[in-house]
Amino acid sequence: MTMIDGEVVAGEPVREAFAANFAQHGDIGAALCVYRNGRPVVDLWGGVADPSTDRPWERDTLQLVYSATKGATASAVHLLVQRGELDLDAPVATYWPEFAANGKADIPVRWLLSHQAGLVTLDQPVPLTEALDWRPMAAALAAQRPAWTPGTAHGYHGRTWGWLVGEVIRRLSGRTPGRFFADEIATPLGLDFFIGLPTSERNRVSRMAYRKPDVDFTTLPPEAIPEELREVVAAWRDPNSFSNRAYAVTDPAQIDFDSPDVQAAELPASNGISTARGLARMYAALIGEVNGIRLLTPETLTSATKEQASGKGQVLVAPSRFSSGYMLPTEDIPMTGPHSFGHTGRGGSLGFADPEHGIAFGYVMNHVISGSDDVRAALLVDAVRRSLTGR
Repeated sequence: MTMIDGEVVAGEPVREAFAANFAQHGDIGAALCVYRNGRPVVDLWGGVADPSTDRPWERDTLQLVYSATKGATASAVHLLVQRGELDLDAPVATYWPEFAANGKADIPVRWLLSHQAGLVTLDQPVPLTEALDWRPMAAALAAQRPAWTPGTAHGYHGRTWGWLVGEVIRRLSGRTPGRFFADEIATPLGLDFFIGLPTSERNRVSRMAYRKPDVDFTTLPPEAIPEELREVVAAWRDPNSFSNRAYAVTDPAQIDFDSPDVQAAELPASNGISTARGLARMYAALIGEVNGIRLLTPETLTSATKEQASGKGQVLVAPSRFSSGYMLPTEDIPMTGPHSFGHTGRGGSLGFADPEHGIAFGYVMNHVISGSDDVRAALLVDAVRRSLTGR
């Protein structure tokens, strides 16, 4: 039996769904936090933080959240917008002159945030050690020609987004994106949330476990693949597709996110490390006050969460919706209301806010489940939704 600790102030279905994720849906170690109107109403954690040692998941266990990091980085960008230091409709080259190379002089910052810049891949991958040092990757992206005419399509910039958006933050603020996030968001709010993990926090981080899909469609003959999945599977089978090349911008392409060097670097698209509490608290402060602190004004929030791109993307080959940095709800990205915004992370993590209902949600876990087999976050969101409606 998995030990689950914490409390639920409102909504017993949420505790039941959290426990069911361990019993039925593959959670090994996980935490869930929900804020309502600036106060925590759900705070749960349980399971094993390190499957190799059976180290238990504690209240302060930290978890890599992969692309849920993008929501934190986007929030840092919108602080700069709110302060009048950044114009999202100005060319990126206004702030980063080298970026103008190879036909990119007119790309606005907004297109970086909303995955419309066409910079999902590199002609020549950057050695991973250099990419972790930041500047070589930023220089490579500044020199890169877009893969499609910017603004005519969108495609998920899974890896490159962090260097692209992060370099704008660095040029404007004089601080690395992780440092800016720490100074302006994490420290004022008291968040356990890091983009660039301090050595002192290393022992609190859980260890990842990975599960492949129950059925690997890429190994099946085309006629055995469900029709609705054939286009996606064809893209993953093609080594030259954007679906593959977007995740091969470093050499080696595969990154060990349990590595101390990777966790200590600043990868503002993908290596944020947080508690569920830190993720939920950040989103709560985007839509209202948390202990007297509100990050974004209602006006800034409305602009930040307005849809900028939607439809089938060039990389994931599936319907998606993006604002200026945040994911918006779709059938596959569950949130509690149509005005919600946030970001998923590889294998299951999810953070979002729903200003209509005053909800902020953070779910983190160490068992990465690939493909459509993973229902954990969706079941938790559904339980929160049922608690709101009483049904």
